[in-house]
Amino acid sequence: MLHLFGPESEWPDQDLIAFSEEFDAQLAYLAYCSGVFPMPLLEGDHPDDMGWWSPVHRGVLPLDRFVASRSLRKSAKRFTTTVDVAFVEVVRRCAAPGRSGGWITPGIIEVYQQFHARGQAHSVEVWDADRRLVGGLYGVSVGGLFAGESMFHDAEHGRDASKVALVRLVDELGRGLSWTERRRDRLLDVQWLTPHLASLGAIEVPRREYLRQLNRVLTLDPPEFDRGEAFRRPGLVPTVGVADDDHDTMQGDADA
Repeated sequence: MLHLFGPESEWPDQDLIAFSEEFDAQLAYLAYCSGVFPMPLLEGDHPDDMGWWSPVHRGVLPLDRFVASRSLRKSAKRFTTTVDVAFVEVVRRCAAPGRSGGWITPGIIEVYQQFHARGQAHSVEVWDADRRLVGGLYGVSVGGLFAGESMFHDAEHGRDASKVALVRLVDELGRGLSWTERRRDRLLDVQWLTPHLASLGAIEVPRREYLRQLNRVLTLDPPEFDRGEAFRRPGLVPTVGVADDDHDTMQGDADA
């Protein structure tokens, strides 16, 4: 694992560990390899600077703990999902101009487009029966790490669509792996834990434990994403855990 920001023992005891005027794809890539992700400050004394974040308590979603409610599994059958078909559109829809708390700036979009062109970032798209893009997510893939960045759903046409995108992502990351390998060889980073993510199986780990897991998976082969359509074809709803209740909000999910 890289130490772009120095040793973890010297980081401040807070989620924001640094900020800088500089921001480009190479710097961001090295940050992910160091256990740090970029998010613009936008406010305060340095509104034009990039913030570099490594939460003291990191949200992760172990693939062997992922739980999909019965209603979500049923909802998934109403949609078609794809991978990397509309990456830029997914990022732009996640940006949701005018959204309160929005942080996906034009500079962010440009850098993640570069990641995508290099095969280091992927999107999951969710389409309704009329072939409208009604939900999706995107994130960065390095070795066995997938760092989820943001999600969206269309409030009118895509209820549950962002969660359906997560179902597809978990299926892609776990394909061909045993349950032990899913836990050991894949790290699905969700940044901060929310009650909704916890209901889906996400947990919180100390920063040091996250960095330990990251160090283990960075050198592994990344998943090979299947870009075919899923869910509308019989038998392709992933066999994941089942819960009795469902939720309609998710960290980073923008109503479009």
